[in-house]
Amino acid sequence: MTVWKAFSDGLRDGVRRDSGKPEEEEPAPSAALPEEPTQRLAANRRRKINKIVFSVVVVVTVLLLIGLVVAIYNKEKIPKSGNPTAQKDALTLLETIPIKGRAPKTGYSRYKFGRPWTDDVDVEGGHNRCDTRNDILRRDLSNVAPPSGCIVLSGVLHDPYTGKDIQFNREEGTDVLVQVDHVVPLLNAWETGAQAWDQVKRTQFANDPLDLLAVSGKANRNKKAGDVATWLPSNKDFRCNYVTRVVDVKTKYRLWMTQAEHAAASRVLKTCSSQVLSSSGAPRSSAVLPSVGTRFPSSSAAKRPN
Repeated sequence: MTVWKAFSDGLRDGVRRDSGKPEEEEPAPSAALPEEPTQRLAANRRRKINKIVFSVVVVVTVLLLIGLVVAIYNKEKIPKSGNPTAQKDALTLLETIPIKGRAPKTGYSRYKFGRPWTDDVDVEGGHNRCDTRNDILRRDLSNVAPPSGCIVLSGVLHDPYTGKDIQFNREEGTDVLVQVDHVVPLLNAWETGAQAWDQVKRTQFANDPLDLLAVSGKANRNKKAGDVATWLPSNKDFRCNYVTRVVDVKTKYRLWMTQAEHAAASRVLKTCSSQVLSSSGAPRSSAVLPSVGTRFPSSSAAKRPN
């Protein structure tokens, strides 16, 4: 057997040499790795510590930046109050408004609230022989021409929603830049109780000066049927008065709010009512709500609209 093994080994070695392939070397026995020097271990530790410190610094910096952005954003949203007392009263009224989910808008149409701007209503300005739209324009615009009568031909709107002045002139076509907005939109009213009313009450609501403001047409289109939770005027100085008006309207007509709208209204009013008056006793903000007690043209002085 020993001879045969020697012969086999020799034959195998000869074949390898003839084929030109290098002989396989047996791997050298693995030698034990030398111990890592103390300096290298210390350097590795320092690198790990530096990475941890750098990561912590980055995270803290990002959090600070986020906090700064949020603070700036919140500061921009903080409204100024023209009448903190009115907002305190509105907060009290807000607590009486029921909180419910929206009712379906099935069946809603503008005409569920009567003929637009009809004078045939038992609210202020009703039956004065002047349509509701011109009543509100005459109430909310300044420099109105003609100074009496029904149809407003020209004037200037100090837009409460944007804080900008808008020229209103029928002859020049700029009257389209001004619209009369329902502070509590008709669709929102429909979804929060109005669909249970009769046609007469819905028509009264749609023409009640308490729920109406002359505003920028563009701002009114952007608002759509938004409630306090989804839309507020870009003019921050008017937000306190705007939310107060919403609460007054919903209280008067016993409409409810969603949880989101109720929470949003509460946040705004708490900020507004917490503001203090200046040393002179006057509000810090000059933004005021267009009056709702303005006497509209009487039937003896007004002309019937064309």
